[in-house]
Amino acid sequence: LEKGLPIGGGLGGGSSDAATVLLVLNRLWQTRLSREDLMEIGLRLGADVPFFIYGRNALGEGIGERLAALELPRAWYLVAVPQVSVSTKETFSSALTGRSKRLTIPPFFPGQGRNDLEAVVTARYPEVAALLARLRQLCPQARMTGSGACVFAEFETRAQADAVQSQLPGGTGGFVAQGLERHPLHDWAD
Repeated sequence: LEKGLPIGGGLGGGSSDAATVLLVLNRLWQTRLSREDLMEIGLRLGADVPFFIYGRNALGEGIGERLAALELPRAWYLVAVPQVSVSTKETFSSALTGRSKRLTIPPFFPGQGRNDLEAVVTARYPEVAALLARLRQLCPQARMTGSGACVFAEFETRAQADAVQSQLPGGTGGFVAQGLERHPLHDWAD
């Protein structure tokens, strides 16, 4: 596998890779394991792996293994990459991570999501805090990805995302991507 996502960026790259390998091996070896079976195996590899095997937009509960399908509007995302890598293990070891309020669908939409890890990461990593603050000047709903370090904002069009990306500080890495409704290998499991 060729890694295209930044390590320590909070984008689930390692979990996505693990899920993809499980889906490919299931098909290659013709094991005919169900999606549910693959998700159970994936959970042993990492909390986010079942999400990528599930293969659709979803709201996760528990440690992320209980998933409910979620319809999202078509959107473009600007993902900005600070010049720092965040340790997921360190982030989750913070006392603050145990104080999250339950998030439910009705108050979640539109654009009202939150990332409870943001306070922990921005306190420990000033580079993330500075990039998030700049992106919020341009797009108030900007948030941090997963356990950090990347930050992102949602847009209706690619042109809007590109315009904001051009206003980020020089040397800021990043990319613009279109959201997907389903994982490209979704049909490789039942």
